[in-house]
Amino acid sequence: MDTMYASFGIDRDIYEFGEKICETLEDRFREIDKTAEYNQLKVIGAMQQCRVSQACLQGTTGYGYNDLGRDTLEEVYSKVFHTEAALVRPLIACGTHALSIALAGNLRPGDELLSVSGKPYDTLEEVIGIRPSRGSLAEYGVTYSQVDLLPDGNFDLDGIRAAIKPKTKMCAIQRSKGYDTRRTLSVAQIGQAIECIHSVRSDIIVMVDNCYGEFVEKTEPSDLDADLIVGSLIKNPGGGLAPVGGYIAGKKEYVENAAFRMTCPGLGSEVGPSLGLNPSMYQGFFMAPVVTASALKGAIFAANVYEQLGYEVLPNSTESRHDIIQAVTLRSPEAVIAFCKGIQKAAPVDAHVTPEPCDMPGYDDPVIMAAGAFVEGSSIELSADGPIRPPYNVYFQGGLTWPSAKLGILMSLQAMKDAGLIDLSKKE
Repeated sequence: MDTMYASFGIDRDIYEFGEKICETLEDRFREIDKTAEYNQLKVIGAMQQCRVSQACLQGTTGYGYNDLGRDTLEEVYSKVFHTEAALVRPLIACGTHALSIALAGNLRPGDELLSVSGKPYDTLEEVIGIRPSRGSLAEYGVTYSQVDLLPDGNFDLDGIRAAIKPKTKMCAIQRSKGYDTRRTLSVAQIGQAIECIHSVRSDIIVMVDNCYGEFVEKTEPSDLDADLIVGSLIKNPGGGLAPVGGYIAGKKEYVENAAFRMTCPGLGSEVGPSLGLNPSMYQGFFMAPVVTASALKGAIFAANVYEQLGYEVLPNSTESRHDIIQAVTLRSPEAVIAFCKGIQKAAPVDAHVTPEPCDMPGYDDPVIMAAGAFVEGSSIELSADGPIRPPYNVYFQGGLTWPSAKLGILMSLQAMKDAGLIDLSKKE
């Protein structure tokens, strides 16, 4: 095996360092496999209950009227997430698009959006109007306020109660950390916040950005009364096979409102062809629990590797996991770039390409992204990215298989060693 890794340019000391860490993770990996097994059975059960058939794998074009596969897939998502309805469409371009549809579909001029998990992910700032942008919610008279998390990473429940006003229509919760240094929120924590919000006013819509969190735990925020959960199919639920798409699941009224924003008033979810993508979207959802488990193992491996080298990691090497993202504070732009170059070299696609920081739409700072993926931009596949700004965090995620995730981390170490940024003989 060491010879095989050596063929990728990985030095023996790095390989042996990784192997020693893997030996300590066997018990944690078994627990991850148990969760994957539970969630796998949940998905299979939903597909059987919804009578998924060969006919569901056929696609439609044009208007997409009476698309059996599309409608049945949405029923499957509803059963798995225990919601009244779901919108699952290739017409939704990304997670930000899905969130924008859910927000704009359910907020009206004069309403207030309250974020109770602090500032949202960078790309939502222009959707909301925190940073001015054409077509933002702010341009349509929707106001915004936020309650930051407490220093220990928990919700400020007293602050949330005080911040809810008569015009507060929706409360937003971002499960994952985004480009922040806070901890990812567990489903249990999110449930406490939902209970707090609904105890003040039961008519407030609670929307959870569920990106990167699906199938990491046995429950989802919708199991604890979230009114809407939203995510991307090129993250966990697409299983690495869905080539595009997003989902919105929750109470029927709110999902329908989002559908009217996705297409247009009067048409809603009745139109929208599946364009022959049903097989990959079904199979991707089927594979999602075990693919998510592989990515989770890779994240835990990364945390243990870099923590032992003296870097600050979030989550740390031992704490519980609630999404697939691993943040590592690398302390210099050179280290972030080297890390991402190593991840790129481990990819099955475009391994010969060198990632470089650049300006990207929706971000204030240059961002570097390593993603040699079968689906462009898919972050359930082996990938790493981060803004080039202090404290120089890199965010590692994905890996369709555990061996590919392991290779990626070892290659990132090799790239940093080659750049003179780490010395295993001096590890803490």
